[in-house]
Amino acid sequence: MRENNTPIPRLDPRSPYVVDTRALGRRAGSLRPLRRVVPAPAGLGSGFAEVPDGASLTLDLRLESVTEGVLVSGTVTAPITSECGRCLDPVADELAVDLVELFAYPNSVTDETAGQDEVHRLEGDLLDLEPVVHDVVVLGLPMAMLCRPDCAGLCPTCGQRLDDLPAGHGHETLDPRWAALRHHASAHRDDS
Repeated sequence: MRENNTPIPRLDPRSPYVVDTRALGRRAGSLRPLRRVVPAPAGLGSGFAEVPDGASLTLDLRLESVTEGVLVSGTVTAPITSECGRCLDPVADELAVDLVELFAYPNSVTDETAGQDEVHRLEGDLLDLEPVVHDVVVLGLPMAMLCRPDCAGLCPTCGQRLDDLPAGHGHETLDPRWAALRHHASAHRDDS
């Protein structure tokens, strides 16, 4: 009896991130557009900015059959939230990042010459976009966001937003080493 050595795909074809490439075919040069709106996976953030869990990510991609596999390229668009890097108010924006990734065919030259973690691979005719989308979004998140380009930030003394305070806002600060001299000068004026 002949053994079937074809690995059984571990990917769930019902996942919004899993793409079935059978319609694309394996003839180099075949193209297929792919546009999907998928839920953001949990924990898609950098500590500074993040994509809210379950938010809608728009994948506007192109699948191209190449000699070694399927080249996926296009744009991922996601809503992002953070705090203003100057005044700490909540900030929301949209992030658009480019994605270009090769998914190697099983038993291709790329599959043979690249290490296990160096290239993504198709499982049968399925490819999983989730790890690739995760990586490009997290790497594309800004280190700091501003509520507006001219945000003045916070007063270093009282912690209030400078934009909410009157012009010329300030605090009198006195070096404690001069406090006795100030007290002496004030007493001398009262004697005059």
